[in-house]
Amino acid sequence: MSGASGASGSSGVAGAASVARRGVVALGSNLGDRDELLRDAVAALAATPGVTVTAASSPVSSVAVTLDGPDESKPTYLNAVALVETTLEPLALLDALQAIEHDHGRVRDERWGDRTLDLDVVLLGDLELETERLTLPHPRAAERAFVLEPWLQVDEEARLGTRGRVADLLAALPDRTRPVPGATGLLVPARASSAPAPGADEASDDASGPDDVPTRAPDSARGAS
Repeated sequence: MSGASGASGSSGVAGAASVARRGVVALGSNLGDRDELLRDAVAALAATPGVTVTAASSPVSSVAVTLDGPDESKPTYLNAVALVETTLEPLALLDALQAIEHDHGRVRDERWGDRTLDLDVVLLGDLELETERLTLPHPRAAERAFVLEPWLQVDEEARLGTRGRVADLLAALPDRTRPVPGATGLLVPARASSAPAPGADEASDDASGPDDVPTRAPDSARGAS
């Protein structure tokens, strides 16, 4: 995202902030096992030092958007939103997201092309930022139902900076996403934070035993469109 460098509401754009900010991360995938990729991305984000994932939506389905507009001939996207609290500065958070994308096979050979994983910082506290790499709030989020709809799943009172209430922005859009039958939230509670809770090791020792049987969350409708 190009533009003149500048920022307000922060003393820097790299490294770690002195206090945690609440952020919004949009996720998308239209290649491979899309549901699994989104779930893995949320888990990887939760495991990132300085980041706690507080909520994550269920996936929704949307038509691919290219530089020429919506293209129904392209593979369909699954989209979701994660809410985070982070001490990372915006460019450090962006670096972390791009590392997760790379680890999941993202190839950047075509702008707005098909991708295994797409992670975008939509909002980070009340920070306003414009650099060559990142603009906050996200300049096109208000036009994207595939961002606004899952965002409302996890925060009914959400606001997109000075653009106003997410519910009002969504109501003004002509398009909508498609539901994914059987879809469930992407966040596994035990993996929501990158730091173990105090006393977690002791509690684990007390609770363990030969009769313990690991459990697995039920599968969602992967690959549905």
